[in-house]
Amino acid sequence: MLRIVLATTRLEAMQAFVEALSSNPEVRLQHVTSGAEALEAVRISAPHLVIIDSGLANHEPLELVKKLLMVNAMMNTAVVSPLSEAEFHEASEGLGVLARLPGEPGESDATDLLGKLRMVLGVMG
Repeated sequence: MLRIVLATTRLEAMQAFVEALSSNPEVRLQHVTSGAEALEAVRISAPHLVIIDSGLANHEPLELVKKLLMVNAMMNTAVVSPLSEAEFHEASEGLGVLARLPGEPGESDATDLLGKLRMVLGVMG
């Protein structure tokens, strides 16, 4: 079972992505709407992955990644970002972010992300 936390206030914009994750029988998806809730979820349940949307109140995505890593240094994260791949790589260097997702991720983004997560966890699926 892959435990994934999705921190977003834009479920409608991410509907295809969320449905693709939720429809996978090996994924348990928890939705939170703030950085504080994401931090609490990591403290309580140590999910395999936290997906952080841009635009969360009171938290810039990469700052939240840093806070999550302070709670659990082995935390896998993915970030929804308007930056290009090169700009994102530069901004997130050293944080070990698993993936950058586009502003409105879709089904293929969910599939790719699950593949990357399985690879880093050493799980086949």
